[in-house]
Amino acid sequence: MLNPKYMIEQWIKSKLPRSLFGRAMLILAVPIVVIQIVVAAFFAERLFRDVSEQMSSNVSLDVNHIVSQINDAPDRIAAISEITNHARPLNVNVSLPIEFSQTRDTWEWFDLSGKYVVDALRLSLPNLVYVDLKSDRKLVRLGIKSSKGPIQMSFARTRASATNPHQLLVAMILTSVLFTGISVLFLNNQIRPIKRLSDAAEAFGRGWSIPFHPRGAREVRSAGHSFLSMRARIIRQIDQRTMMLSGVSHDLRTPLTRMKLSLELLEPSEEVQHLERDVDEMEAMLTEFLEFARGDSGEKTETVGVKALIKRIIRNYARANEPVELVFNGITAGEETIKCRERAIQRAIENLIGNAIRYGEKARITVSLDPKHVDFTVEDAGPGIPKDKRNDALEPFTRLDEARNQNKGSGSGLGLAIAADVARSHGGKLELFHSQDLGGLKAILSIPR
Repeated sequence: MLNPKYMIEQWIKSKLPRSLFGRAMLILAVPIVVIQIVVAAFFAERLFRDVSEQMSSNVSLDVNHIVSQINDAPDRIAAISEITNHARPLNVNVSLPIEFSQTRDTWEWFDLSGKYVVDALRLSLPNLVYVDLKSDRKLVRLGIKSSKGPIQMSFARTRASATNPHQLLVAMILTSVLFTGISVLFLNNQIRPIKRLSDAAEAFGRGWSIPFHPRGAREVRSAGHSFLSMRARIIRQIDQRTMMLSGVSHDLRTPLTRMKLSLELLEPSEEVQHLERDVDEMEAMLTEFLEFARGDSGEKTETVGVKALIKRIIRNYARANEPVELVFNGITAGEETIKCRERAIQRAIENLIGNAIRYGEKARITVSLDPKHVDFTVEDAGPGIPKDKRNDALEPFTRLDEARNQNKGSGSGLGLAIAADVARSHGGKLELFHSQDLGGLKAILSIPR
């Protein structure tokens, strides 16, 4: 059973923004919103309630005085005369209709002090039928019962509540919005150098080296300079590795060439054939060493058609009498391109297919493409690789003799390592699984688009 605390934490994390800019804005906005809510609540409590109740109670004294004069009048005609004598000096309009025009209190939803005015008048006027603050927002309309029948009164809204009480809140909100906008501009200016550093690091992870100049705050500039130093060291180490392996491979080709010439001068025999196969295998290993050392750093990134690339690879194997089954998933005419280093991707796919043909009786490649990435899945019908040794199989110079068919050749242990290195240089990955359909190894080369 899942821990409720853990579930709540995960739910909160899922709702929070993931970008640095979004989280910084949240840190900035939450205190502003909380302060506004507290100030608004305090302001409404103090001004809207206290002031409105006091002013409404004062005007209710005038209303009660007029109502008492009407109640004391001997008849309706005398009551009308009393209205003229007492209501006009108090700036209250009074009429004696036959019946009330409404029977319930009304006010606008945005009228912040309306409820306090209604509550104060109802508390001070015992025979009050309704309070109307909606018909005319500049007036307060009342309906009151009297001994002479219904009484309707109206007076200025300014006598019952503070004038424009919302102005402080509006000014506070507008000011907060203005300064929040200014803060967003400054915050975006501070986030931009971090985004550039992230783009440069991601590009370098894909094998690209884009121009980058450290900017921004001191800490961001320090991180930028550290990244540039790290990038320079890595490039220097890659170049040194390439030069070393290229030199070793080049030096070894000379004695291999002499050995091939010497074997050609010998009389044909079974032993000579075995030696020739050994020399050919050594030469193939040296070629793989050079490919691994060279990598794809010297190749340019370009837009490549996925179907055209795969079909060209399959045709090459078909000409060598090594048919490979091909399956396309999710590829349409407008979505079949990928931005990559074509020769490197081709080399990685050929290594995977070559392993599948070498160790399995049947090979199949499935190409799946969506808007974010493309997957090249190569499966075979061979013995596969145990689950606990699949990560080791991706390391250079690793050969799992007990897991693969050694009658097909031992290899150099660089095929999967080269494919994994190509995937990483493009920001992707190579993963190994068990093939449910063919029963052998299933290698998925995933490349971002």
